[in-house]
Amino acid sequence: MAVKIALLVVFFGIMIAVGVYSRRKATNVNDFVLGGRSVGPWMTAFAFGTSYFSSVVFVGYAGQFGWKYGMASTWIGLGNAFIGSLMAWVILGRRTRVMTQKLNSATMPDYFGKRYESNALKIAASVIVFVFLIPYTASIYNGLSRLFAMAFDIPYAVCIIVMAVLTGVYVILGGYMATAINDFIQGIIMLIGIVAVIVAVLNGHGGFYESVRQLSLIENDIPISAGQVGAFTSFLGPDVANLFGVVVLTSLGTWGLPQMVHKFYAIKDERAVKTGTVVSTVFAVIVSGGCYFLGGFARLYSSDPAIYKEDGGVMYDAIVPQMLSTLPDIMIGIVIVLVLSASMSTLSSLVLTSSSTLTLDLIKGTFVKDMKDKTQMIIMRCLIAFFIILSVVIALKPPTFIAQLMGISWGALAGAFLAPFMYGLYSKKVTKASVWASFIVGVGFTVVNMILTLAGHPIIASPINAGAAAMVASLVVVPVVSLITPKMDAKKVDDIFTCYDQKVTVSEKTSLGES
Repeated sequence: MAVKIALLVVFFGIMIAVGVYSRRKATNVNDFVLGGRSVGPWMTAFAFGTSYFSSVVFVGYAGQFGWKYGMASTWIGLGNAFIGSLMAWVILGRRTRVMTQKLNSATMPDYFGKRYESNALKIAASVIVFVFLIPYTASIYNGLSRLFAMAFDIPYAVCIIVMAVLTGVYVILGGYMATAINDFIQGIIMLIGIVAVIVAVLNGHGGFYESVRQLSLIENDIPISAGQVGAFTSFLGPDVANLFGVVVLTSLGTWGLPQMVHKFYAIKDERAVKTGTVVSTVFAVIVSGGCYFLGGFARLYSSDPAIYKEDGGVMYDAIVPQMLSTLPDIMIGIVIVLVLSASMSTLSSLVLTSSSTLTLDLIKGTFVKDMKDKTQMIIMRCLIAFFIILSVVIALKPPTFIAQLMGISWGALAGAFLAPFMYGLYSKKVTKASVWASFIVGVGFTVVNMILTLAGHPIIASPINAGAAAMVASLVVVPVVSLITPKMDAKKVDDIFTCYDQKVTVSEKTSLGES
């Protein structure tokens, strides 16, 4: 216990110290929200990766999907790395940085408002961001608290409140720069921690080969391929279709999440783009791939009564904590700091995104026409506290599994934003009506499916697959609606796209130029 507490005290001390240090660099709105658009390559890459992965992945997703798909769940982690990180940087990174600077936008709703010349779109987007980031935040508190309860036998509510207060302190003090520096520190901890945990868990079952052998002997109970032996060690697992849905939601979803795309706004220069692309991809392979690989051995704990409810159902969120409960104290301490690092970085990103969105996109210009910089800073800090309190209230009585909470949040946000954001960076033909259509499809489908699920008649039973369907639908809806609705003013759109035509001077190692 002394070891675990010591590690926590050091961790929290560093986080708070960074918040205090960064306070002097968060004196205006641009610095508080974007770090002055001067964040270097490694910090940007780590900020992207650590915001991506949290206790939701380590505790909720790894446990649930490792149980369902066995070692094939590793594909989810690889999808996160190559679709959610590599392709996101290549397709969105540079263009997002260039266009958002041209539009002078600091948030995703502000981008929609200026790119499509609609204040109504900006307001609608800011409301969607605020409402649907709350269940995601609650799911992170949920995962953290389950792990803390296992390690320290501390009541669930106490865990949630302590985590909320600590996250709030350093975000309110230092803004984006504090989160970026802490993300870098937390990212290093995550890289070391996940490798150590995998080795420790597998050694507890006789090593890698023995663990795989034991897993291969377990009979499959997944309905679509029930009775098959060895399914949990097979290449694509026992349920390929649903596995694919999880890969789509957790990988493609990052392209439309405001807290993820926001990292591209703050990129410093071209070197940051190139380095960030490589570093964030490698980071995702190790952390996300490692989490799902570890979860793939969940069935080795199928005889443990601690992972079952009274009615015999599996408590997916209890699987990973139970896997870790048999480790030595020093390893449990490392796990706690690992998951704390992943979760607090994501939490800080979420609360900063939500507060800046409400302040800059909803209150400023809508309710208060002329708002001073200092006033905006005060409101953002107050909203950070409000957002944290609200998500804590929800987390104290979580309505469903961690994975389902996250599925609802990601489905609505990415379903609404992914297509109009991405197409808007590349095409001049996207119309205002198509953006509204995407908002309606993404949010509408997610909410309707959630209501029908509560009534016992869902359109798509899994919130994960429902979220993936919402994203795919939006990618189709935007170009189709753009074909049949009035086009935007060509001169204004052309002026926006001139940002990509500005000439820059580069060395010959970057480009040979023309003869």
